[in-house]
Amino acid sequence: MEKALTRRTGIKVSDTPHPRTSSYGRILGVGSYRPRAVIDNAELCRTLDSTPEWIETRSGIRERRFAAPDETLEHMAVAASGKALAQAGIGPEDLDFVLIATMTNLLHAPPLSARIARSLGADRAAALDTSAACSGFCHTLAIASDMVSAGSARHVLVIGADRMTDIVQRTDRGSAFLFADGAGAVVVGPSDEPGFGPVVRRTDSRYVDSVWMTAPWAEGGEHPWLRIDGRRIFRWAMDEVAPAAEEMLRVAGVAPDQLGTFVPHQANVRMIELMADRLGLGPETVVARDVVHTGNTSAASVPLALDAVLAEGRVSRGDTALLIGFGAGLSFAGQVVVLP
Repeated sequence: MEKALTRRTGIKVSDTPHPRTSSYGRILGVGSYRPRAVIDNAELCRTLDSTPEWIETRSGIRERRFAAPDETLEHMAVAASGKALAQAGIGPEDLDFVLIATMTNLLHAPPLSARIARSLGADRAAALDTSAACSGFCHTLAIASDMVSAGSARHVLVIGADRMTDIVQRTDRGSAFLFADGAGAVVVGPSDEPGFGPVVRRTDSRYVDSVWMTAPWAEGGEHPWLRIDGRRIFRWAMDEVAPAAEEMLRVAGVAPDQLGTFVPHQANVRMIELMADRLGLGPETVVARDVVHTGNTSAASVPLALDAVLAEGRVSRGDTALLIGFGAGLSFAGQVVVLP
């Protein structure tokens, strides 16, 4: 292909801005940001017609983080990114691309990714926003891994950040107890060995109306709120996402007993445990249950949970992790990765 490109255009691969130096990409660093305010179920029930016991029984969530006005999407994303860059051992000037997955960016111009790049000092990095709700981070991570392995970028920053409290109605008994705020980030860079398994991703548009907004943002001053059909999503996740998780392991050539950690979207503890059982994971595999203390943070969910697992010290560098995001669309994306 390189010879054909040179013959047809006169361009040499060595002349391109990011000549291939590696056939593979991998995660080099992980970082996260959790808002200061911790809201337990008792406090939440001051404005919600529910009980702490019902919330924990239904979801497994005991507390979550709510962002203050100064903890903007940009602020949280920059803080998480700084930690990921430090762990990766590179500076913002080394970034070729900044990608952010979010569904709660209410200011679309300039793009959030460009504002983050400016705050970080990544002045020459390309920047792009993506939006796929709770599956957004894993979809975007797959894009980054493809870019690095193809040689079109050397270092890519991938961020998942959401302020779900901006779009969730505090009195909505069907969703207010689930959602919260936060940000997580990873740096993807070159590797001499494979750091990503093949991505498995799909959108099941039969259920596109299972997660929706009540109105467009521009419609007559009415505040749009998020609504979900929780029962339908739960059934779909068990019927579609759980088998897809098995496929992710299979195409990566990783047996369940070889998996270091399982980090699915943090939607519901019962859902996480049923998926782990479906995969046949044993006690040696660490299963992320960050949702208990963090709630459902949409696109931030997977990187936040991954950073928490690494901080616990129960997994080691080079262990494998299965990351899966799933949600509105209804869509999912996931792959096996090697831990930094």
